[in-house]
Amino acid sequence: MSLPKTLFTAVASLVAPILSACSPLALLERAVPSDTYRLSSAIAYGTHPRQQLDVYAPLDTKTPAPVLVFIYGGNWNSGNRDFYRFVGEAFAARGIVTVIPDYRLYPEVKFPDFLVDSANATRWAIDNAAKFGGDPKRVYIGGHSAGAYNAAMVALDPRYARAAGFDSTQLAGFVGLAGPYDFLPLTGSITRAVFGFPDTSPATQPINFVSSRAPRSLLLYAPNDNIVGRHNSENLSTKLREAGVDVRLVPYDGLGHRTLVGSIARPLAWMGNTADEIAAFVR
Repeated sequence: MSLPKTLFTAVASLVAPILSACSPLALLERAVPSDTYRLSSAIAYGTHPRQQLDVYAPLDTKTPAPVLVFIYGGNWNSGNRDFYRFVGEAFAARGIVTVIPDYRLYPEVKFPDFLVDSANATRWAIDNAAKFGGDPKRVYIGGHSAGAYNAAMVALDPRYARAAGFDSTQLAGFVGLAGPYDFLPLTGSITRAVFGFPDTSPATQPINFVSSRAPRSLLLYAPNDNIVGRHNSENLSTKLREAGVDVRLVPYDGLGHRTLVGSIARPLAWMGNTADEIAAFVR
């Protein structure tokens, strides 16, 4: 049963602030089931304390399952994998091995160090998928907001995968939720610091690396997103399509930047079918 549009919009606007801070996210975590997956936590994929990841495996993996490396957002200066159990649960419960890595953040690092981490975590997922019931030939990379940016760069710019020891064409697909893919000129003090304003290179922009090599892609976005403009997803979709890449662009009217990812959580699934949309793409 779906809510009337006006009521849905009103409720969604009340939920959005809840998803804007870590402590309310912790409250959301308490409402997520803990008996729908097998968790392996704090696995190192590098030597830095932030180079660790969690794996959420389905309870039933009689046949090799697809794998999703999900990179969370936070403007490249915040975030913690502990607050994204709702993502791991949602996809593990749908038969997908889900890998959620931490990565180094500003001000300790700047572009492109967090991309190096994202690529290395993905290489780890490819190498270790079978240990958790996953299929190393069906590894997807995705994320939300800044995490979608990281994922897009690993998927589209082959240099990061190559440096990590794999080929980006090994990826089965890319999933982006409200990602910044085409965001020059830079705005915001943190973003400018992260990407070296005013000498920001065009090589920071995922859209500049689209080619026929790109993996099939799913782009979810909120048309009224006031943090990452809709043109990012729409422009990337157009460029991918022009390159002959299979791409699906899905707008979610009524959702915002944070509620788009929040709707993956089982308690907030009434807000949108984002988890089902992603799971269908991955499967």
